[in-house]
Amino acid sequence: MELASFPSPSRGMVEIGPIPLRGYALCIIAGVFLAVWLGNKRWIARGGRSGTVADIAVWAVPFGLVGGRLYHVVTDYQLYFSEGEDWVDAFKIWEGGLGIWGAIALGGLGAWIGCRRRGIPLPAWADAVAPGIALAQAVGRWGNWFNQELYGRATDLPWAVEITSSDDGRIPGTYHPTFLYESLWCIGVALLVIWADRRFKLGHGRAFALYVAAYCAGRFWIEYMRVDEAHEFLGLRLNNWTAIVVFLLAILYMVLSAKKRPGREEVVEPAAVTDGPADDAPSDDAKASAEESESSDSSDADTSDAKPSLKKDEAESAKKT
Repeated sequence: MELASFPSPSRGMVEIGPIPLRGYALCIIAGVFLAVWLGNKRWIARGGRSGTVADIAVWAVPFGLVGGRLYHVVTDYQLYFSEGEDWVDAFKIWEGGLGIWGAIALGGLGAWIGCRRRGIPLPAWADAVAPGIALAQAVGRWGNWFNQELYGRATDLPWAVEITSSDDGRIPGTYHPTFLYESLWCIGVALLVIWADRRFKLGHGRAFALYVAAYCAGRFWIEYMRVDEAHEFLGLRLNNWTAIVVFLLAILYMVLSAKKRPGREEVVEPAAVTDGPADDAPSDDAKASAEESESSDSSDADTSDAKPSLKKDEAESAKKT
């Protein structure tokens, strides 16, 4: 017996005049802004310049979108290149279909290019943006709600999502909202990384590795609940195997990095350290000049005090003679 459920939007977009606003795209954009905002705050707290995170995101985000789409199209090629399908649909990113594994991999390449151009260590930048990426995923997953996709097995739980569309093989009914589970999990991952970073002073990419490992742990059981078509190997979906492999690599990196480079980077952005003082602050030359002046005044005062004493000694010496 169905007690309750929350409905899905009947349409995946809202039209404002001639401009169609697609829910999936809006969620992705909102997630990017959230990640950059939080990453900027964390970067400044680490000693970096304001705006650096956004500058590097200009490289990372486009690369990430391309990587995410490529991963989806390659692993679900039958949706676009099998008989009766239109390969042009592979370019319709607004209809959904971004693989986080490809997005992180190629997005990391874009971030590396941006960091290299600024003379910034990529691991430090990745540590700063890690919680923001998790929150961006939490927001982005709601784009799947707009598209009525990425749900799990049928259920009559009170928080079940109601699917009304029958397109692409969907069967109307109530299902586990796996997109919601992943969204909540990603929020928890962000909070975990923020807490661990403050508690243990994570550095050299270990905060980012913790985000990756924690996300993979949740993605494994969430992926296991999904019912959409996917390639399987030894009884597990491809994304389950990917989550296992990436989880182990992230844990291995954390262990080796902690042994090789313990602690946290002292300088994350050299340019921020070499920046000149504020306009209203005295310069180093001015400070040095003031110190020399004080030293000179002190020396003159000592000489002045000594002159009466010398004259007195000379007078006493003349009397004795």
